[in-house]
Amino acid sequence: MSGDTNAVQGGRRISAHAVCAAIRDDIVSGGYQPGSRLTEELLARRYGVSRVPVREALRTLESEGFVTTRRHAGACVAQPSEREAADLLDIRALLEPLGAARAAQRRTEAHLKVLRGLVRLGRERAQGGQLGELRPLGDWFHETLAQASGSPSLAALLVQLRRKTAWVYAAAPGPRPVPPEGAARPDPAARAVESWAEHGALVDAVARGDADRARALATTHTERALSEYRLRRPIPVRTSKHSVNTASGRN
Repeated sequence: MSGDTNAVQGGRRISAHAVCAAIRDDIVSGGYQPGSRLTEELLARRYGVSRVPVREALRTLESEGFVTTRRHAGACVAQPSEREAADLLDIRALLEPLGAARAAQRRTEAHLKVLRGLVRLGRERAQGGQLGELRPLGDWFHETLAQASGSPSLAALLVQLRRKTAWVYAAAPGPRPVPPEGAARPDPAARAVESWAEHGALVDAVARGDADRARALATTHTERALSEYRLRRPIPVRTSKHSVNTASGRN
């Protein structure tokens, strides 16, 4: 391919960006465990491309923190420490309110239309108990809100932070604390309804251009959401090395 970062698959060109997204998705979904080796040859075979776009994708994923290069081992899935995991939460707690405030100042009508539509769908699904459909809607909502900030750099960082937080903490959930005697146990359905009500209030503030209100609402919402992560253990650091998993790996 003489250095081209695109591959041809089924008569169409596959970019290094698309290969990067596919590998990243498989890392986040658990297809590749922390510490797993990521060899160019097997990745190229799995995704049906040449090694050139794979090599470019691995460089991008290393810059994002999903991949690390080890001496004598090559590219491997990163193994974040508990301190790094905690830092992700702190950074999100700082940046998501900033993104909401910027969105109140810079959003377009197109952004508002999408956000309001997502809030409507989210509320319907939450009230109907369709909790399994809420995560992709929530991801879409927060990605749109980040884009409404008018800062491509901030938006990309926010999306990456949410993705990495979910990856680091979801793989090894820890035990939930036992509520005090007589206290009501958390109700996921009720929390989902409450969460989408918070989304709706945030969109209202963004629509009014009220940056201070949007920042305050985003701060409260983010603190509640991140408290759920703090109740879990992040991915444990592993010392064993694994070959790349060539199975599907998507959950």
